[in-house]
Amino acid sequence: MVDGFKINGNKKLKGKIRVSGSKNASLPILAGSLLEEGEYIFENVPNLKDIRTMLKLLTELGIEVEKIDENSYKLINRGIKSIEAPYDLVKTMRASFLVMGPLLGNVNQAKVSLPGGCAIGARPVDYHLKGFEKLGATINLEHGYVEAVAKKLVGNKIYLDFPSVGATENIIMAAVKAEGVTILENAAMEPEIEDLCNFLIKMGSKISGVGTNRLEITGVKKLYPGRYKIIPDRIEAGTFIILAALVGEDLKILGANLSHLESFLMKLKEAGIEVIEEDGELTIEKKELKAIKIETRPHPGFPTDMQAQIMILLNFVKGTSEIKETIFENRFMHVSELNRMGANIHIEGNIAIITGGGQLEGAEVMCSDLRAGASLVLAALAAKGETIINRVYHIDRGYEKFEEKLKKIGADIERIKLGVV
Repeated sequence: MVDGFKINGNKKLKGKIRVSGSKNASLPILAGSLLEEGEYIFENVPNLKDIRTMLKLLTELGIEVEKIDENSYKLINRGIKSIEAPYDLVKTMRASFLVMGPLLGNVNQAKVSLPGGCAIGARPVDYHLKGFEKLGATINLEHGYVEAVAKKLVGNKIYLDFPSVGATENIIMAAVKAEGVTILENAAMEPEIEDLCNFLIKMGSKISGVGTNRLEITGVKKLYPGRYKIIPDRIEAGTFIILAALVGEDLKILGANLSHLESFLMKLKEAGIEVIEEDGELTIEKKELKAIKIETRPHPGFPTDMQAQIMILLNFVKGTSEIKETIFENRFMHVSELNRMGANIHIEGNIAIITGGGQLEGAEVMCSDLRAGASLVLAALAAKGETIINRVYHIDRGYEKFEEKLKKIGADIERIKLGVV
């Protein structure tokens, strides 16, 4: 049996919905507790399965974890007890690989299983490993594990062939205690990386160029753990903005940071939707809606993690819209499910062509990955009739108390048990 959602759609939602802390910022920052002995307090951490998986992995490596409240944790590093991240934990979450950089940075060795995660295409760890090698580590792949060992890490010039978020984060954490200066070119520029850098700087790291694609990291011998508050989740914020545009009626969104969503907001404006911020609350204003073209790009381009959600909105816009996916090769798996609900979308290579203006109708559908799952919830809330969504464990990985938040603003959504599909 797996969890599913039963949703009766086409109802107007009103009230206030709050954005949780960022999962994708929390994961590397929590892993950063491996870098230095001491006590850490982390606030605004979302209560999600991926977070619990990371905390369990950190416990295996020697970190003491204490939950302070729903979204705050105390982590105590009294010294690394193990350098091995086992397969049974890493297979469930790719971000587990982020322990490799801080382990290398602290104790000059790490053994981490090759990762698993969502089935949205190949996301190789080659960029991470090339970076570690540039810093002086020897890499050995054996029996499904990556082992990295260094006598000491020494700063170097590193160029990423692709601005990989995970590789950028891992290399930064390996470099902050390396001897000398590391220059990381073509680094990813996502707000989550900026948050990681700000956390490390607060601990005493020397990093310049934060927020740009060229980072200069001067190694330090010691860091000083303390308290840190995680940024809000920009993808959850974007999802709620789409929700408000679809079925909101005086729906207000709390806790978002619009500076993290600029390209997304520009595309919404082009489609005829304005997001207005007043006293920390967002509201949506709809004008004449227009079909648009979107191309996903690394930050600051349009985020691939918002592609599935905006596709639902474009289904209700008259005319033909196009979304070109340039980041992941298998990220249109939700399209066949949306077409089951009455959407008119067809795929040509890496382009989804959406003929909009039609109404969606409830159907039985299945999540293929996290963001596809969120898009199906949006579609179900906007559709006429009842929708059953299977495999919502994907959604649980990235959205904290999703159905509870939706219920509070008037959604007719219920978590149910379904047979395995």
